[in-house]
Amino acid sequence: MSESFACESLHHVSIPVTDLERSRCFYRDVLGLPEIPRPPFDFPGAWFTLGPGGQQLHLIVYSGQTFRKPNSIETHDGHYALRVPSFRRAVEHFLRLGYREDSADPATLLIVRPHATAGFPQIYLLDPDRHVIEINAAALD
Repeated sequence: MSESFACESLHHVSIPVTDLERSRCFYRDVLGLPEIPRPPFDFPGAWFTLGPGGQQLHLIVYSGQTFRKPNSIETHDGHYALRVPSFRRAVEHFLRLGYREDSADPATLLIVRPHATAGFPQIYLLDPDRHVIEINAAALD
């Protein structure tokens, strides 16, 4: 790597959404992300903060298609991961909201991997536009 260039951290992830209010509610109410002010762009969207490091999630309204299969969560597909302090509390949270490992509806399907090959526990779910989201913790509690 060049000494004159180095990446410090991930600043933001932008994802396309088809229904801004539906996605805003999911990220705010299901994932608990705080919404932050967004510049006055000439297209709709919303920004959320992801924690004390200043990372952000940007939603951009876009009606293009994804490559996701209609009835599954493909954990090898492009995704982003959010770290939580407690795996157990995260699972309990999603179960309270109606998510299930045996759900026939991909909108409420949850993949729970307490002993994942990655070396840390993982949960997978989809947002309203079928973006794959990984929720993980440093250790199983």
